[in-house]
Amino acid sequence: MNDDCLFFDVLILGGGAGGLGVALELPAGVRIGVLSKGRLDQGATNWAQGGIAAAIGPEDSFESHIEDTMKAGAGLNDPAVVRFAIEQGPDIIGWLESLDMDVTREEAGPRKGLPHLTREGGHSHRRVVHAADTTGRAVQACLERAVRARHEVTLFEDHVAIDCIVREDAGGGERCVGVYALDCRDGHVKLFRARVTVLATGGASRVYLHTTNPPGATADGIAMAWRAGCRVANMEFTQFHPSCLIFDSRTVFLISEAVRGEGGRLLLPDGTRFMEHFDPKAELAPRDVVARAIDHEMKRLGIESVSLDISHRGAAFIKAHFPTLHARCLEYGYDMTKGPVPVVPAAHYTCGGVMTDRCGRTDLAGLFAVGECTFTGLHGANRLASNSLLECLVFARAAGRDIAGLLDAIAEPAGIPPWDESWVRDSDEEVVLTHNWAELRRFMWDYVGIVRTTKRLERARHRADLLKGEINDYYANFRVSRSLLELRNMADCADLIVRSALARHESRGLHYTLDYPEPRDAEAHDTVLDPRGPA
Repeated sequence: MNDDCLFFDVLILGGGAGGLGVALELPAGVRIGVLSKGRLDQGATNWAQGGIAAAIGPEDSFESHIEDTMKAGAGLNDPAVVRFAIEQGPDIIGWLESLDMDVTREEAGPRKGLPHLTREGGHSHRRVVHAADTTGRAVQACLERAVRARHEVTLFEDHVAIDCIVREDAGGGERCVGVYALDCRDGHVKLFRARVTVLATGGASRVYLHTTNPPGATADGIAMAWRAGCRVANMEFTQFHPSCLIFDSRTVFLISEAVRGEGGRLLLPDGTRFMEHFDPKAELAPRDVVARAIDHEMKRLGIESVSLDISHRGAAFIKAHFPTLHARCLEYGYDMTKGPVPVVPAAHYTCGGVMTDRCGRTDLAGLFAVGECTFTGLHGANRLASNSLLECLVFARAAGRDIAGLLDAIAEPAGIPPWDESWVRDSDEEVVLTHNWAELRRFMWDYVGIVRTTKRLERARHRADLLKGEINDYYANFRVSRSLLELRNMADCADLIVRSALARHESRGLHYTLDYPEPRDAEAHDTVLDPRGPA
């Protein structure tokens, strides 16, 4: 087979928990291709610290987990989807244990040997299963081991998808039949044909100046699905994690929600606590409340950060529960066992995305989506802490099972031309990309951040329109690069975020605007954008 024209039964874009979860659910004999922008372990899954929420504790219940999820979602969750995901939590933990995931376990007492459970903001019980403070790394490692052991799976690292290929199918509708993708190692674009394509590309938080996300979180799947004709929903709901270590005026890494769950206190420069003035749960309030409170205090006092202090729990406790965080903070001169560390909010999770059903099906036949790039109805207006890995694995496995039942009825796509770059030339204006990257992330932070106004959003939309024009002109005339493709996707997604925010005339969950500071019953619905409908 020509290396520039590859065929798979199932082509998966993304090498994190969502993509690998789909691959592991497909039966033997199915030809699977997995594309990853870098190494498989460089995605957002590997960066996740906190854990996986599952109602497995002796005092916990599905109903309690459902109630907490619905409360965090501020009235926009789909109750049936919430129940569907949460009731599979124990099975997901059991499945991961069967794959030899390294889970932190109770060392004594009646639950000795069972998974240790921690508590995070918004949860009414201890229900977060974790692997010390690097749960994502443990999930990634066990899934990757299992996938690499399957001979039907071909991995393509350092490949960036450009666009879905859409063709008319036998029934007269449209179908995704694969993608064009850039091989970053040689700069050559390849054609990947597939019966089914799965987007598992992660979120869009790199559109913001300060973010907890890895470099690859550039909205690729959301933008590709939008350009292919799929609806997106609730893009205005970007979750800002309240606590990221700041060093030399830049965010460097996330300080896990579990630090506050285990007693960490947020402090002002004079050492006083402030969260009790914003919510009865204080530091255990949902993330949107905590992030806004920190943002408020920083602006009120004109300070660059607040402090997070867990030193009162003692050195032995901190080193046992947060060994990686403790070591990383030491690299920047901060000892969590002796005093507070400076933190700021940063863009963390995209609660909206490509609209899918419970099996990951999108509006376009042959195109599925799972994980953070999707809108399933689970999170509503705000994600409950540690429901993300749960969602990713629940819907990945559901998608894998659904795809397995469809493949026999889908013909191998044919007649697709290879990528034609005969009319483009090498760029001598790379500085344009650098400047556009910086401008995009800055205006999104300034105008579409934690606290918004209509005027700020209108400014952002104007800038997004201008940038999209410049980027599309660049895309049409020069050879593609990873930087250009990611910038193009981020510009498209920034526009979707701004349009969604302008459409919501209330404050709800993660969307807070000074022009409409209260929730309104008439606005308690999802914000759906349709590329084939009115702008």
